[in-house]
Amino acid sequence: MTILMRGFIVAVSMAAASCSPSEPAVSRAASSSASAQVADQASLSRPRIVFLGDSLTAGYGLDVEQSVPSLIQKELDAGGYKYEVVNAGVSGDTSAGGLRRLDWSLDGNVRILVIELGANDGLRGLPVTDMKQNLKAIIARARQRGIGVLLTGMEAPPSYGPAYTADFRRVFRDVAGEEHVAFMPFYLYGVAGNPSLNLPDRMHPNPAGARIVEANLWRALTPLLDKQDR
Repeated sequence: MTILMRGFIVAVSMAAASCSPSEPAVSRAASSSASAQVADQASLSRPRIVFLGDSLTAGYGLDVEQSVPSLIQKELDAGGYKYEVVNAGVSGDTSAGGLRRLDWSLDGNVRILVIELGANDGLRGLPVTDMKQNLKAIIARARQRGIGVLLTGMEAPPSYGPAYTADFRRVFRDVAGEEHVAFMPFYLYGVAGNPSLNLPDRMHPNPAGARIVEANLWRALTPLLDKQDR
């Protein structure tokens, strides 16, 4: 469940609880619906940071509050920023999948898009040229809406050979340079390959690993934050 959805459920619950038992059923339903619409409209108007990614963004194997986007939300709140974080991570998604669902992921007043895609492209050995085109298309669409972009890099497993691994790594650096967007070279820096920071599958960060990813990501994200939204 995303941060946005949890807030929506809380708003609906509070609206329902505020209705008097003596009110007609239709009146209570209308009141709840109106309250939900107001809450939803207020949420849509808040400046948003959308995390478009795969299971690493979704928080595979973690509680919702332990996911990287949730940890970033805590940093924003502590710093007095008014941004709302939207976790648009889908486990198993590739760069092509992220591109396909981009438009609805950018619903609302989105100011920043964090792109964390490519891990599944690498695991499947998909063509790096296709991944590059997908990432550039995502960035182009975001820019058309005036959205700032932070691109995060990823590494491919060595099973497809050194040439593929090198080409895969280079794509992220090249896209960031060609598109002039903020860049975090490796999303799992300081975490990948360390058993104590990963789940038993050795692919996804555990709570301690997620905190390290969040700290690295926060440093890359901070320059993009609008001072007006504090």
